[in-house]
Amino acid sequence: MNTGSHIQHGQWRHPEARQSEFNDLKFWLELAHTLEEGLFDAMFFADVSGLYGPAGGQYVDNAHEGLQIPSNDPTVLLGALTAVTQHIGLATTSNVMQNHPFNFARQLSTLDHMSAGRVAWNIVTSTQENAARNYGLDALVEHDARYDWADEYLEVVYKLWEGSWDEGALLQDKAGSRFSDPAKIHKIFHHGPRYTVEGPHLPSPSPQRTPLLFQAGGSERGIRFAAQHAECQFIVTPNPAVAKDHIDRTRAKIAEAGRNPHDVKFFQGLSLVIGDSASDVKAKEQDYLEYASVTGFLTHAALGILPDGSRLPDDTRLIDIPNNGGQAHVEWLRRATPHREPTLADLANGRIRRGYVAGTPEHIADRLEAWQEAGVDGINLINWRLPGSYDEFNEKLLPVLQRRGLAKTEYAEGTLRKKIFGHDRLPANHPGAQYRGAFASVTTPG
Repeated sequence: MNTGSHIQHGQWRHPEARQSEFNDLKFWLELAHTLEEGLFDAMFFADVSGLYGPAGGQYVDNAHEGLQIPSNDPTVLLGALTAVTQHIGLATTSNVMQNHPFNFARQLSTLDHMSAGRVAWNIVTSTQENAARNYGLDALVEHDARYDWADEYLEVVYKLWEGSWDEGALLQDKAGSRFSDPAKIHKIFHHGPRYTVEGPHLPSPSPQRTPLLFQAGGSERGIRFAAQHAECQFIVTPNPAVAKDHIDRTRAKIAEAGRNPHDVKFFQGLSLVIGDSASDVKAKEQDYLEYASVTGFLTHAALGILPDGSRLPDDTRLIDIPNNGGQAHVEWLRRATPHREPTLADLANGRIRRGYVAGTPEHIADRLEAWQEAGVDGINLINWRLPGSYDEFNEKLLPVLQRRGLAKTEYAEGTLRKKIFGHDRLPANHPGAQYRGAFASVTTPG
């Protein structure tokens, strides 16, 4: 995330950590080169558009922790990264509140052109009450209704990306003085509960048309949304058994939606503690935990915080706390502790201690194989400190994973979607594909 403290809170204070340099473009250019050297599929940027905590609440802890404030717009940063990378995917997060779908579709098409088809979008609906007020709403829309909003948002951008321009519409015919064929460029005349968009899409079709689609919802409504729209899903389940349960349930919903159950790939979020020996691992683990901020993790969870900045007791059960934000973390924690209801203390400890794998490179490879056996397709590698976490991965763990066939040895050519799925465009069974050719005979609204 283009901020000082993203997930592993408190680590920015370490003398070797460079997260505090996030305003410096050179820092991100160097990191992009490091990740491309490590053959990472994509450089994924999270984002929020508000503060964590209750409406009108204090934000002293957010500011002290650097907890996603200050932060910058990742979509702008991606434009610079396209110029200095060749293979790695570039993924941005944008929630449906923060950008009108017509403008957002144009931005992503532009980036997809600039990157030769390496752009991805992480679709989110936002979980911050403060974010809702930043965009003129009285309150954060109810959890499931936010996904209804996202369904229409996706309908609009699909129409623009997939249906507004036919193949062959861009001519660039100098001799005939015809840049494009107007008969193959269409207005979409969308009229829905939230949006009225005439079109046409202003950019010509980019290499992927629709960027590769990521999503991270794990609630029942989020799973239905993923089954309909996602191509890749981020998960942060506490163990392989919970991951398998989630993946199996989601794949069943994908089949119900008329798609191939394996049309979606799952990426488990993990941090790593890599050591050359057991004593080295223990020392590094202790070093990370010494810098970990419990206050930061609890503030990020945004549960149990009162408007005056005070907090509910650590033994407060999560089920007793109203939660209109991200529900998946609580649900996954509940599945990992079936013998009792988890508490705020469980949530904090789970985020600090369960979110990483520690060991020698060979041991970590064994653990990653266990996640793979649970159905996980890849790892979203969450850094402790930048750039050290990725330097260490490249040097120590990547060669072991490559020897075991758990990591590639070179990049495939083509777009990001082709690298991951073998084709450039959305498959025919994806709901976005239904708009191809749908507007050829539409000349008026209705």
